[in-house]
Amino acid sequence: MSDAILKIERTRFKISLQIAFLFILLIWLVKLVEIIEGTSLYRLGLQPRSFSGLIGIFTAPLIHSDFYHLINNTITIFILIAGLVYFYRDLWYKILSLSWLLSGMMVWIAARASYHIGCSGIIYAIASFIFFSGVFRRNINLMAISLLVVFLYGGLVWGVLPIFPQISWEYHLFGGITGAILAFVYRRQGPPPQTWSWMSETADDAEETSEYWESEIFDESDKEKL
Repeated sequence: MSDAILKIERTRFKISLQIAFLFILLIWLVKLVEIIEGTSLYRLGLQPRSFSGLIGIFTAPLIHSDFYHLINNTITIFILIAGLVYFYRDLWYKILSLSWLLSGMMVWIAARASYHIGCSGIIYAIASFIFFSGVFRRNINLMAISLLVVFLYGGLVWGVLPIFPQISWEYHLFGGITGAILAFVYRRQGPPPQTWSWMSETADDAEETSEYWESEIFDESDKEKL
């Protein structure tokens, strides 16, 4: 790899970390505001099938019930956003915004009637998108990122099941569905496929080039816990 290409890759990597850090800074600032004001912003969470709850589609991913919830999501979302920006430099902002909006809309339509908060809908959407995009595009690096997150946070798999009533498994499930749909829609965009000796290459592939994990539900009675 030439020095020029290496320099470009380093710049891309630095930018991906910076964008991921900005998102982390945003969700931590929201928690800081709650602490300074001595209040909880859970009412800005996503409340399904409620007109007032529509605001939660935009604000719920920024709100976390406590520091344990926030710290768990912080590590995971940082890795995933950094990977998304690095590998999809011309597409990442579309995937991030669509993951945010579509997962929230699905929760508003079909989830339990409670306040759903946390950025895990986005976490599951990005993890699902990167993994299935790697499958569709036969790119091992992409699949490895999602598998790394699953390995580090084993609950990512079980989070889509209605096991713990205090966890918004709906946000997890609809986030995962959103990511899979986006991976299919944008299957012809992103990093080029990787060709290995044991993989057959099609003519189209040969020509193609290109530039804790959890969300929670929050009831009125939970306010006393904060």
